[in-house]
This record gives sequence, structure tokens and C-alpha cells, in this order.
Amino acid sequence: MATIKVKFRPSNIAGHEGAIYYQIIHERKPRQLLTDYHVFPSEWDETRSMVVTSPSSSRKPFILSIRERIRWDVERLIKIDKRLDAEGLAYTPEDVIDEFRRYADEYSVFNFIENLIAKFKMNGKTRTSETYAAALNSFKKFRKNEDIMLDSLTSKIMESYEAWHKQRGNSPNTISFYTRILRAAYHRAVEDDIIENRNPFRHVYTGVEKTIKRAIPLLHVKKIKALDLSLEPTLDFARDMFLMSFYLRGMSFIDMAFLKKTDLKHGYIIYRRRKTGQQLTIEWTKEMQNILDKYPDNPTQYLLPIIKSEGINERCAYRNIGYNINHSLKKIAEMVGINIPLTMYVARHSWASAAKYKGIPISVISEGMGHDSEATTQIYLASLDTSLVDKANSLILASL
Repeated sequence: MATIKVKFRPSNIAGHEGAIYYQIIHERKPRQLLTDYHVFPSEWDETRSMVVTSPSSSRKPFILSIRERIRWDVERLIKIDKRLDAEGLAYTPEDVIDEFRRYADEYSVFNFIENLIAKFKMNGKTRTSETYAAALNSFKKFRKNEDIMLDSLTSKIMESYEAWHKQRGNSPNTISFYTRILRAAYHRAVEDDIIENRNPFRHVYTGVEKTIKRAIPLLHVKKIKALDLSLEPTLDFARDMFLMSFYLRGMSFIDMAFLKKTDLKHGYIIYRRRKTGQQLTIEWTKEMQNILDKYPDNPTQYLLPIIKSEGINERCAYRNIGYNINHSLKKIAEMVGINIPLTMYVARHSWASAAKYKGIPISVISEGMGHDSEATTQIYLASLDTSLVDKANSLILASL
């Protein structure tokens, strides 16, 4: 087994900070591993081989942070040394240092999640890669771009991350969204035997609170449909896409944007949800065709007039168009006296709410998509006879 010591090297220039380094000795061969940590001589206790600070020092938080990092580094060096020793093969202090540096390159939080994002993209899981990227960017802002090792994540750090979000006014569900992704990445590292599970997420909220229903009654949908927007083409388009989503049994905007012309066959739309991969079949009705007939034929492979140009970043295009539509829907909401934020997602909730109002069984559409887990809703939908849903849809559309 190697001996690992924490050392301090004073600066050659008086009044300047010195450097912390680790001395690794194995079979009488000493080697040094220099760190990025720098403190003044007065902040180093040679007897105890540790950084120290006075209670009144303005550098106390900085020194305590360095002390914690040193502790993590030494733990990691000891763990690496134990593993190399357990393998029963000859190794040198250089091997310990090389393994330590490799670990730092691959298993920091930033690097590990960035590697996961790259794998998701390579495997065609674009949406998953985007959610992981969003969580990583959030955590980077919290850390002020200062990376941290996976095995250095603590409950205290995650509680601070949660508090940081709350100070920014984010809702519990938004905070939980980011935290759950970080937890998923952490558990991947645990499953791959990269780190031991220290359960750093045990004191932070990772659930999903039920949100206020984002549904509007059929009366409001009728009012939106009846608006004369012939002189407001931007609002007219937003209204049409909202209604199209409603007509298509609350189809999500991303699924609408990427519907292909080939998905419409023999009077039915057959497509797979991008979020879950579940295949759905929807009867194509005259209400849907009337909207489609208002617009020139899409020159691309896509059915609806959302993504209308080839050779562009389609995901960026759909997001930008979705943002513009939702912005227009806010104006439409004011016109018809709707006092909740009107978005494309409201169409999804509204169809489910209308289905329930029409007496359609909960097994057909579960409580306006109100399950704690969407997986439960998907179980109901997966075994559903398509004709039953189309009949339900016909009842709703006939009410408009």
C-alpha cells in the first residue's frame, strides 16, 4: 500500500500564496501530485498537515472549500491505491497519479454528463440529450462553471442547489426536473461501479407536484374557433394549430410538427409519440382537413405547415415556431376572456377534460392526464380500441 501525505510548498516570493501538493510513496519511491489549491503560509498548519483559518477571516469560506476538496482528493487517492493493491500486480506512484488524473478527466460531474449527452445523441435520443443538457447548464450556473467530482457530490451541495433554484423563483416541479436528471446521471455512475452511492439527493425534492389544471371548457374552445382572425394571419395560424392539436386528441406540438405526409393513410393518422415511442392511430376528420386546406402544400416531408424548409435545424425551427405560437395564444386568450396562460399544451389538457365531461370512461382518458405518472395513462391508452377513442373524438368535435 502507498502512503499519501498532504504537503505545502511556500512561494519563493514573500507575501504570495504557496501551493498544496500530495506526496505519494510506494515501495520507497516518492512522487508529487501538484494541485490547483493555493493558500498563504499562515493558512497552513504543518503539524496537522491541513489548511486552517481564523473565524474572523474573510477567506474562511474559501479555505473551508479547499479543505473539503483536499479531503475528497485524498479519499480518491486512497481508493485508487487500494484497488491497484487488490489487483495483486506491481504498480508505482505514477500509476496512482495517472489513474487519479484519468478519473478527474472522465468522472467529474460536468464531463460525465457531457459524455452521457454525446451517447444519447449518437443513439438518436435527441430529446433526452436536450433535457440532460438543460440540467447540466443549470448545474453549471449554480457552480459558477466550477466542476466537481461525482464522488464529491454531497447532500449539502444538493440542498444548496435546491435553495439556489428557489431564490430564482423556480417552481418545485422545475427544480425537481433538474434534480431528477442529475440523480439519474449519478445513479448511472453508481451502477457502473464508478462511485459508491452516498445518497446526496436524500434531502431534496425529486417528486412531481400536481399542477393546476391547464384545461379550458368547450365553451372557450368554441369562442377561439369562432374568432375572425382573417386580418391577423399570425394569430390565425396560432389559433389553427391550437385547434388542430385539440382535434388530434390533444396531440403534443412536437408530434404535430414532425407528422409526415406518409403518416396520413386511408383516412387515419398513424404515428409514434416522440416522447414515449407509443404508436397511436387517429381518424382524420373534416375539421382537420379544413385547417390543412387553408395553407399551401408543405414543400417538405411534413404534413402540417410548421416546419416548411429543408436543410435547416428542424428542432430549433419547431421550438422557435412553438414559442411564437404560444406568444400569439396569449393575445387570443385576452380576446376571449381566458384568464389562464393559453399555450399549445392547454389544448392537450382541454381535450382530456372535454372527454371526461362527455362521460367517456376514465379508462379511455384518465382524469384529464392527471396521473402522478404518465406511465399509468400510457397503460390505459396502450390497450385502448382505436375506434372507441375516435368515437369519443367525434362526440367532442360535434360539440363545437
